[in-house]
Amino acid sequence: MRNYVLGVRLEETEFIWYNREWKKWDDAFTHVLTHSLHYGSAVFEGIRCYNTDKGPAVFRLKDHNERLFRSAEIIGMKNSFTKKEMFEASKKVITKNNLKEAYIRPLLFYGYTKMGLDSVGLEAEGMIAALPWGAYLGEEAKVKGISLKISQYSRHFPVPELNHAKVSGFYANSTLAKMDAIKDGYKEALMLDLDGNVAECTGENIFIVKDKKLITPTTKNALRGITRDSVIEIAKSQGIVVEEKTITKEELFGADECFITGTAAEITPVTSVDGKIISASVGETTVLVQKIFEETIHGKRPEFIDWLDFVDEC
Repeated sequence: MRNYVLGVRLEETEFIWYNREWKKWDDAFTHVLTHSLHYGSAVFEGIRCYNTDKGPAVFRLKDHNERLFRSAEIIGMKNSFTKKEMFEASKKVITKNNLKEAYIRPLLFYGYTKMGLDSVGLEAEGMIAALPWGAYLGEEAKVKGISLKISQYSRHFPVPELNHAKVSGFYANSTLAKMDAIKDGYKEALMLDLDGNVAECTGENIFIVKDKKLITPTTKNALRGITRDSVIEIAKSQGIVVEEKTITKEELFGADECFITGTAAEITPVTSVDGKIISASVGETTVLVQKIFEETIHGKRPEFIDWLDFVDEC
C-alpha cells in the first residue's frame, strides 16, 4: 500500500522494530489514548542511510543516537532501552527491509496506561522504522533552489536547553509555519527569534554566504543540527571561514548566497526570501559544499569516512 500526504509518497516497508520485536508494518500500532499522542511527549530522530561502494551506510548514526537519548534526558523521559540496542536496531531495520537507501525514524514515546499531563510512573516505549524517501523538498530544489517565506511563527524556548531536544510536541509550531508557507506558494518557512533575527526553518538550519565567508545563526534559538555541523566541518576543510553569529533580516537579504541544511532536506539552496532575490542562480560556495557533502554520504571522501556506519557490519 502507498499513502500520499501533501504530494509526498509514503512507501511502506515490511518490518518495524517495535519494543524489541519485529512487527509487520500493519501490526505496529499503539492505542489512541497513548500519552504522547495527546501531549506531544515523545522524542525522535530523522536519519538517512545511503548506498556506497561498500553497501548501505547510515550517516552519523552515533551522533543521532546520542541526541535521541539526550532529548529523552532533557525532558526527564525514563526508558529501558540502551544506546547500543537502538544503534544496532537502526542498522538492522535496513537489512530487515532489504533497503539500500532509506530514511530512518527512531521514536521514544509514552504509551496509553495513564491519562493526564504528568508522566510520573511511565516508561517509554520505542520503535524504529525505515522507508524509502527521496529529496524532502524535491530533486529539482537541490539543483535550482527554493523560495522561503518569513513566518509569523517565531522560534524560541523559555528554557534554553529545550531548544536542543527533538520533542514531537515542539514541532506543532513548525507545522503551522510550514503549512502557512505552502499556502502562499513557498517551499519552506523561515522562523525568526523573538528579537526578529534569523533562527532556523521549520526543520532545517540556515546558512548565508557573504564575501566568501560562511555564516550561520548561533544555536541559541536553533537546533544543533547534525547536518549543520557536517557542513561547518566540510567548509573548514576547504579553507572557508565559518562564523556563528546573530543574523539580522537585513544581513539575510544582503547575502551573496543562502542554503538550508537538515537530514531530510540535506543541502538545499535558497534563491529568494519573501519574494526578494538572494541569488539568481545557485552560488559557487553552495555548489562546492553540496558536492563534497554528496560525495561524503556516498563514501567517496576518505577524510569523512568515520561519519558512516556501514550496515553490513551489524
